[in-house]
Amino acid sequence: MLTLLIRALIFLVSAALGLIAADLLLPGFSLHWNDWWGILLAVVIFAVLQSVLAPWLFKITRRHANALIGGIGLLSTFVALLIAVLIPAAGIGIDGPVAWIIGTLVVWLVTALATWLLPPLFIKSKVQDRRT
Repeated sequence: MLTLLIRALIFLVSAALGLIAADLLLPGFSLHWNDWWGILLAVVIFAVLQSVLAPWLFKITRRHANALIGGIGLLSTFVALLIAVLIPAAGIGIDGPVAWIIGTLVVWLVTALATWLLPPLFIKSKVQDRRT
């Protein structure tokens, strides 16, 4: 149970880092900082959609278009961003094709790196807690 909560926390933190990085790097990608609830909602929506879409798209792609399997992460990131932007209460906006393309790449790259680099930090502290 604790491991599941740690993984969920890592996924939420990585989603937040990806969205914040895209907001800082791209002029057409914006988080609405005056509405913290909207940003929190955007992070949760994106993280949940990403975690649901990636396995689902992998299964469909493996069955029908094997050559596209390598792009599943980018595709699921794009679709999750698209749905998050379409929800009016979410505090995220993306304007222009360049922001959509580069934003998808930035969010995907940062979330991938964060989900790779963050677990050792949490797992190490979990192991140390159990030893004490």
